[in-house]
Amino acid sequence: MNRILPVALATAALSLAGAVQAQGFPEKPITFVVPFAAGTATDQIARALGNGVTTETKQSVVIDNKAGASGFIASQFVAKAPADGYTVLITTNTTHAANEHLYKKLPYDPVKDFAPITGLGKGGQIMVVAPTFPAKTVAEFIALAKKEPGKYSFGSGSSSSRMAGELLQQMADIKLLHVPYKSNTLAVTDLLGGQINMMITDTATGLPQVKAGKLRALGMSSASRSPLAPDVPTISEAGVKGYEMGYWFAAYAPAKTPPAVVKRLNDLLVKAAKSEAAKSAFYEPTGTEVFTTSPDEMAKFQTGESQKWGRIVKAAGIEAE
Repeated sequence: MNRILPVALATAALSLAGAVQAQGFPEKPITFVVPFAAGTATDQIARALGNGVTTETKQSVVIDNKAGASGFIASQFVAKAPADGYTVLITTNTTHAANEHLYKKLPYDPVKDFAPITGLGKGGQIMVVAPTFPAKTVAEFIALAKKEPGKYSFGSGSSSSRMAGELLQQMADIKLLHVPYKSNTLAVTDLLGGQINMMITDTATGLPQVKAGKLRALGMSSASRSPLAPDVPTISEAGVKGYEMGYWFAAYAPAKTPPAVVKRLNDLLVKAAKSEAAKSAFYEPTGTEVFTTSPDEMAKFQTGESQKWGRIVKAAGIEAE
């Protein structure tokens, strides 16, 4: 008897079942799990894209903020969720590129526990201080930090934010005190209150405070100036030549989600990301670049990003916690 035939038939049956499942997908509300607090850039993009998916499918999208533990809680929750496409992680490089290099043990595997759906966006960060802080430029901030090593602090509520500060220390040869937070919005609150001196945060969180006159922008972490803040120089041109640190958003389903369902989610999210509604609600106001991929392209991109973040962590001399 040909032993290959039963295996082939079983594989074909599973593929057919997945395709049939995807045809009617979604038949009920989808939950977008966000690893960070309400109001953060990740929360904002999840809500903008959720509205687009609802418009297309007529099914509601529930936003579930599971903040804390550097994204551990949300990532672990989605990793253990049913692999049916109804639970989607809307996340960043924090959970899927940086954490594996910053922590000795993760309660989830960023590769094995997830099925990549698509990239969603890329962006730069903004270096901000309180208006009363004595430094008005990046160069002045570095001069102060060099004069009194360890006196000045920087806060971070995401790995992107933290690594931006770590890279600044490394490249500018300064020593700052790192103060961790559960989210960038919480760090901004303390920056406004004078509990910390500086932070490099996503533009969605920091730029509104700058435009309101509550914070002072010193520089952008991206390679080029932001069209939303053309008068703010890049950190590179402001004195730390070659400095660049950005962040990205992506969507993941639990591992073993049927490929046909992943493809359906990819179609929905890519369409939502490229819509005029999402552009006006999130991408343009935050200066975020639309970044969409196929599932395979996202997997390859994640691999490269993980390697890059590993090099940065090693160069910064950060020991895994």
